Amino acid sequence: MTNQSSKTQDILPKDAKPSYFHLPALDVSVAFPQATPASIFPPCTSDYYQFHDLLTSEEQAIRMKVRECMEKEIAPVMTQYWEKAQFPFEVVPKLAALHISGGTIQGYGCPGLSLTASAIATAEVARVDASCSTFILVHSSLGMLTIALCGSEAQKQKYLPSLAQLNTVACWALTEPDNGSDASALQTTATKVAGGWILEGQKRWIGNSTFADLLVIFARNTTTKQINGFIVKKDAPGLQATKIENKIGLRIVQNGDILLKKVFVADEDRLPGVNSFQDTNKVLAVSRVMVAWQPIGISMGVYDMCHRYLKERKQFGAPLAAFQINQQKLVHMLGNIQAMILIGWRLCKLYENSKMTPGHASLAKSWITLKARETASLGRELLGGNGILADFLVAKAFCDLEPIFTYEGTYDINSLVTGREITGIASFKPAALRQQSRL
Repeated sequence: MTNQSSKTQDILPKDAKPSYFHLPALDVSVAFPQATPASIFPPCTSDYYQFHDLLTSEEQAIRMKVRECMEKEIAPVMTQYWEKAQFPFEVVPKLAALHISGGTIQGYGCPGLSLTASAIATAEVARVDASCSTFILVHSSLGMLTIALCGSEAQKQKYLPSLAQLNTVACWALTEPDNGSDASALQTTATKVAGGWILEGQKRWIGNSTFADLLVIFARNTTTKQINGFIVKKDAPGLQATKIENKIGLRIVQNGDILLKKVFVADEDRLPGVNSFQDTNKVLAVSRVMVAWQPIGISMGVYDMCHRYLKERKQFGAPLAAFQINQQKLVHMLGNIQAMILIGWRLCKLYENSKMTPGHASLAKSWITLKARETASLGRELLGGNGILADFLVAKAFCDLEPIFTYEGTYDINSLVTGREITGIASFKPAALRQQSRL
């Protein structure tokens, strides 16, 4: 008995294929009409409690400038880069023209924004694309700010103007392969030699590191055993940065593994203001505020996308927005965003009035990212099958929130920072290890 496949083989000429291999291609956009994709970004509909009115005229102007650029110039191209996990160098001049790099830094060609204005700009970038906001955050609120707060006057004048214009790019290297949450236990070393220092060690998960012109690297002084900071040029002999592949979130961000093999750094590029791990907190205090505003912006974009989608897409003869369950989920998302915005805004005001504590920043970052994950999850449900397509933003945002939930302190570590502040008891190490350290 001969099976069907062998019969087909007998009938068809050699190298021929059955006719179904030659069916005309379908124009999917015509055959299967969808709602408007995120390349045409939806209008902002998430400011339900009119938060915009709480901003100064300067902050409002920055918000609208960034929003217009992101919606018109950046949104049309980001999905293709996210899919390929490639960095969009073509958009860097457009981001530079916004003049938000450097954030709160005064002088040296930096914008000198209020912390609130810088946070609002971060949210507006993240609303369209989380990866772009992470690129700017690493460059500006970590790399540039470390030089501004901990660098010498000569270092500020030498490096900040170019960084502010995004003519050069910075990264910030603290995390190591074996020291993530326990960052103070870093093992990279800095040994004093004539005219400079020799750096040896490894760093991991360093955003922008594969193409950064300047790398701000933290290492342990082999003499004092304290943490020092250094500015390393990308072409330094012995420096190697390798891209981390196969990420499911922030795919556009080029996170790298950094290997330092006897890298020489001249004395003039040691940051004089970094002499202990506590000195990094001056920078992290600001960056953690910015990170708290990233998920706010992402959630705004998810809500805006869902709001438009539900009104455009029809099922059972009615727009999806007409169904009670969908309205309930949309309102749940909207409520989350209002609470997130108000906590973020209050955090900025506490900082600007010198009242913000590490616990304030940690609670804001951990709680806001938790609610952002919930918001994105609801949005993914609302979009049904299209909720897993990056074309409709929500799937991309859903994935991008996962690394943000983890970096700049995981949810758990940030919770323990706040817990320590409100109880006076540190609980980072298991009780048995704490007892051993006393012996």
